Amino acid sequence: MLHLYQFPHVLHFKFDSAGKELHEAKLQFEATGRAARVFKDFMYQARKSWSRERRVVGKAEHLSKSSNPRFVVTSLSSARFEAQALYEDLYCARGEMENRIKEQQMCLFADRTSCATMRANQLRLWLSSVAYTLLAALREFGPHGTEMAAARCDTIRLKLFKLGAFVRLTVRRVWISFSESCPYQRVFAEVYENLCRWPLPLPASG
Repeated sequence: MLHLYQFPHVLHFKFDSAGKELHEAKLQFEATGRAARVFKDFMYQARKSWSRERRVVGKAEHLSKSSNPRFVVTSLSSARFEAQALYEDLYCARGEMENRIKEQQMCLFADRTSCATMRANQLRLWLSSVAYTLLAALREFGPHGTEMAAARCDTIRLKLFKLGAFVRLTVRRVWISFSESCPYQRVFAEVYENLCRWPLPLPASG
């Protein structure tokens, strides 16, 4: 079973005792002007609350404002994941999943369950989930290669969906005319072209 826990300050003395990793990260930041990270892998046991030593991955990071140390306690061995890979590829990916949950709650109103009955609230959550599924698919295939390739759902909704346009229907086509001053018409056209090139999956036979 995987266990990952973060302790921002409890293990701070592990870096301060030597000061080497934080100092090294600071020197790298001063040399490049960009955020610098140095990782340290060690075993640690709390005095009373832990039954045994556990593996701890420490991240000594220096940003423009100040140092930013973080610690992750894990049951995964160093043979499976090195310190940097465990923090950046595994732990941060876990945080990215939490960001996607927050995105649905905050941008697509999944937390609006104020109806009087549970069934009505369940329906509202279903609609929010369907909306997020559609927007996730659109974000994967539509804005690829554009300035909105990594945009959040609310940004896509505001800049690609909530646009004022003049729509004309003919026998063969649907014409959408934007204002010349519309700042997102180029991105809209690029997303439309990307979606037209997207091969639709064939329905399952039988």
